[in-house]
Amino acid sequence: MSTKIYTKTGDKGETSLIGGTRLPKQHVRIEAYGSVDELNSHVGLLRDVAEEQALVDLLIGIQDRLFTIGSHLANDPQKSKMKLPAINNEDVGVLEKAIDAIDGLVPPMKSFVLPGGHVFVSYCHIARCVCRRAERAVLRLAEQEPVDEIHGRYLNRLSDYLFMLSRYLGHKLNVKEIPWVPKY
Repeated sequence: MSTKIYTKTGDKGETSLIGGTRLPKQHVRIEAYGSVDELNSHVGLLRDVAEEQALVDLLIGIQDRLFTIGSHLANDPQKSKMKLPAINNEDVGVLEKAIDAIDGLVPPMKSFVLPGGHVFVSYCHIARCVCRRAERAVLRLAEQEPVDEIHGRYLNRLSDYLFMLSRYLGHKLNVKEIPWVPKY
């Protein structure tokens, strides 16, 4: 027996949290975990084009962490009894270690750079921008309801990592970074 993907319970603009609470689909909580879900899909795209197994493994780990954050955001802490995995300082540390490793491989930045130059580099920049949006959505939710601050910190560090990954891949692929020179 298979279950159907459609339930018809969201046809009138509401959806359920873990725990059963119904919220409008435009609620800040839904926006927050929806943005994290979108980010996870972009990270999956990066994983699909990655050639180094170590990078693939790191991206899979990031996707796992994003699912964890999304599950916390989709959870009604008042009604749900579900035990959820945690995000911790070690998860943030993994990203910081990856950032530091890349920083030792790429030339120092001398200015802002224009995103692009190679499809893989552009995918990183798109994921970085989606990550920043997800972070903002989580912070908006945190203004209204309790949200573990580690979720915002992880997303903040992830956006930094995605930027550094764009620089690493550009360097590896011999993509010339085009500096942003403002036109006055």
